[in-house]
Amino acid sequence: MSILSTLGRIASEYNAARARYLTERAVRALPAELRKDIGWPDAHDNRANLGVGTWAGDK
Repeated sequence: MSILSTLGRIASEYNAARARYLTERAVRALPAELRKDIGWPDAHDNRANLGVGTWAGDK
């Protein structure tokens, strides 16, 4: 595996994680009644705050 393909993969994973973060942040900013109507909190709220090294998503 070349360095460029590795960097591309890392950048892609980072972009996906960033998009998930921004989406979750926007949904959490909604009023509780709306979050309940759309089914938010579900499995995402059962996860612990995973901390350092989890920006690349669940693997």
